[in-house]
Order: sequence, then structure tokens, then C-alpha cells
Amino acid sequence: MNSSYLIMATFAMAAVTFMTRALPALIPKKLLDTPWLHRLNESLPLSVMVLLILTSLSYQGLLQNTALTSPELHLLMAQIGALLLVLFIYHISRQLLVSMVVGITAINGFLWLFDAFLI
Repeated sequence: MNSSYLIMATFAMAAVTFMTRALPALIPKKLLDTPWLHRLNESLPLSVMVLLILTSLSYQGLLQNTALTSPELHLLMAQIGALLLVLFIYHISRQLLVSMVVGITAINGFLWLFDAFLI
């Protein structure tokens, strides 16, 4: 990979992170207390997490005649199962960190179950 691309991507991520952290300090407090902004603040972490997971689903290696025992299908089923479990846990707890831990545990657990019982 081109090293200048990595450097520019790192600086772009740093700039976006800095702006998202600094922007609330620059916006008047009255605007920050609006109800729509509070609703956005509650749903944004889950929305970003779902988009990241959906874009990383590994369905490219699947063919129409993929067997139920194929590792590619196991990975896709584990990813979808973990995503559904993350959505459910986040809906109940509203804790992003707990949802992420459950998701990581679930994907590994589903992969183990599929490998152990669907061979």
C-alpha cells in the first residue's frame, strides 16, 4: 500500500475526530439541549456500528451451490447472528460497550457452534 495514502488517511481520521470532539465546545449550549439532537446522540453510535458491520459482511465468496458445511457460509451466518444479537442487546441496555462485547463473543460462539455441529 502507498505510504502517502496511509499518512493522509491517518491525518483525515485525526481531523474528523478532532472536529467531532471540539465542535460541541464551539456550539452554544442552548442548541446542544434540543430534543432532536439528544435523539440523534442516542441513535448515532448504534447506526454507525450497524453500517460498519453490514459493510464488512463476507458474502462475496458464496456461490449459489454453497454447501451448508462451507466455512464461508458459517462466517456469514455467524456475522448475521451476531449483528442481530448486538441490535437486541443494545435495544435492551442502551450500552454500546456491552453490545460490542456481546457481538464479539457471539460471532466467536456462533463460529464454534457451526464448526462443531454443522460438519
